[in-house]
Amino acid sequence: MPTNPIYLPELREMIAENNVEEMYEFCKALHPAQTVEFMDGLEPVEIWAILRHAEKPVAAEIFSYFDEDIQVRIVESAPRDEIADLIEHLPSDDRVDILQSTDKDVVAELMPLMEAEDRSDIQRLSAFADGTCGAEMTTDFVRLRANMTITEALQEIGRQTEEIETVYYLYVVNEADHLVGLVSAKQLLHNLSRPHTLIRDLMKRDLITVRADEDREVAAREVAKFDFLAIPVVDANRHMLGIITHDDIMDMVQDEATEDAYRMAAIGPMEESYLNAPFWTIWKSRVMWLSLLFAAELATFTVMAHFDAELSTVKVLALFIPLVISTGGNSGSQAATLITRALALGEVRMRDVLRVLRHELLMGLALGVSLGAIGFLRAFLTPDHILSGTNRSLLSVTICLTASLICLFGTVVGAMLPLGFKRLGFDPGMASSPFVATFVDVVGIFIFFTVARIFLI
Repeated sequence: MPTNPIYLPELREMIAENNVEEMYEFCKALHPAQTVEFMDGLEPVEIWAILRHAEKPVAAEIFSYFDEDIQVRIVESAPRDEIADLIEHLPSDDRVDILQSTDKDVVAELMPLMEAEDRSDIQRLSAFADGTCGAEMTTDFVRLRANMTITEALQEIGRQTEEIETVYYLYVVNEADHLVGLVSAKQLLHNLSRPHTLIRDLMKRDLITVRADEDREVAAREVAKFDFLAIPVVDANRHMLGIITHDDIMDMVQDEATEDAYRMAAIGPMEESYLNAPFWTIWKSRVMWLSLLFAAELATFTVMAHFDAELSTVKVLALFIPLVISTGGNSGSQAATLITRALALGEVRMRDVLRVLRHELLMGLALGVSLGAIGFLRAFLTPDHILSGTNRSLLSVTICLTASLICLFGTVVGAMLPLGFKRLGFDPGMASSPFVATFVDVVGIFIFFTVARIFLI
């Protein structure tokens, strides 16, 4: 988010002079996202000094555009009664996320200051496990009855919409709060000429829903597949619990993509943005995996020490070690990325393990032969003074066969590791490229010197 030094002095002057009218106008003059950009660089207490003078719905909308770490700092520093009032105006899913990141003592002080209905809603949503549909849903949606007329439905919508996040989809529930249908606002408007038509005659009954205890990726896939604006969340008995809106889905997809990118690069999770994160946080998120991978790579020392005699006898082999070893890491990383992505999109499931194995065996062979041919040519063109008496043809065969085998091995391992992690209940993204490359490197050195021992020693 860009800083705006030109505007900061004016904003700070407004705060210093307690110019309530100008701060009020500033908050409502621009789109909330632009307002947040102009306030970038202010301290949380300064941000709140401005927001507290806006109408609460406007202040809540502006507040929602700040990064979560800024939001938490505002919540923890602002007067408790004022911030409790703001939190009540936030979408139900957003306020739960913020409070879960806020100091527990602060939350304990805020909860009694909220309306009983809001407290109950926060406690109910907080009970869902992180990463589930229940944890991502909002309980702000329009409820209608099947026996309402269009006129009655429009009156009911007007009554409910003050704190509703979206009114495009209108959910029809029965007396027991079971989801029985859906009607769109467009349908109601289209049928205004028939005001006495019952909702049951317009509503769609065959609905796509997600369970509250399902992984949030399920909701993301369904919304993307059917191009929904929102998807209803139900429990095992089909009670209507809430909805997940398309903007929440976009945030979820971004979070998942970021998480996968970190894992694929062997970086621990980070809540803060890169530039705002403390140096210690970034160091901690990177050093653990790097240390583990470094320790694993030490196994290459042991393997190479075992083949010290072969390396001393045919010194030219040392020149080809980086070439053949990188082959395995690169092919494994490719396969791991493809399979991890396919799992995330639902294109590959655990029942497809044998199909994936067969596919990657054939692909590994094809890729291995291609790289092996290049390796053969490069080894065959090695100058005589570097060969030092080593048989040119046998060296070429060694490099060709080694590159092919390591490429095959890396491809299969890279494809199977994400599936193995998935089977064990771990995130497939943990089978990161550095993890695959490290494992394949160690085994690749063993393959390299074993083939060299057969053909050259």
